[in-house]
Amino acid sequence: MIKVLIVEDDPMVAEFNKRYLARTEGFELVAVAGTGDEALAVLARESVDLVLLDIFMPGKTGLELLSDIRRAGAGVDVILVTAAADRGSIQKALQYGAVDYLIKPFEFERLNASLTAYRDRVKLMRHSAVLSQADLDRRILHKDLPAHTELPKGLDRNTLRRVWTRIAATGAAFSTEDMARAVGISRVSMRKYLDFLTRQGVLDVDAVYGAIGRPVYKYRCVNADETIVARYW
Repeated sequence: MIKVLIVEDDPMVAEFNKRYLARTEGFELVAVAGTGDEALAVLARESVDLVLLDIFMPGKTGLELLSDIRRAGAGVDVILVTAAADRGSIQKALQYGAVDYLIKPFEFERLNASLTAYRDRVKLMRHSAVLSQADLDRRILHKDLPAHTELPKGLDRNTLRRVWTRIAATGAAFSTEDMARAVGISRVSMRKYLDFLTRQGVLDVDAVYGAIGRPVYKYRCVNADETIVARYW
């Protein structure tokens, strides 16, 4: 679970944020703080992953709190949830490393999208020792990749989709011959598609040596993220 601290001085807004957070799977509310000093006290005693932070608060502002958090080296992420819409506040928040900036008033769908994207990012970072460029662009940096990317000469989009669909449904390692038979294309053609998918980082290949003869190359899926392949369809 992702542990969240809400920093908001308006009790009604804080309650709305609590309800919105409860509707999004994967998050656990740790505390609600009404001032920057209260927030720092919570961060000192509790394990917190994400702070939902307002800017306009009595005493220490949200931006001052964010500066204190960064200066202290606290390993927490921050999403600004605030009525501050001026360029200076937005720029300062981004410079301090805010992962998103929501301007009040907003709809639940916007906060839900922000939390969902953050949850997916955390999941990816926690479970992936190495990231592909496609993962980094699409799921961390949020760059929109081209809807269609050209395939190398000799490969067909529809055939690639059929090959990938079969691979995604296969839980075990497989040979070129196994997959060629399952998809219904020649072994030579299948080898081209498997080599291509290996270069994309979605397949890994090992040589399996028997008692005699040449080794059999066994492939296995190491990244089931369809978006890496779907941009070629």
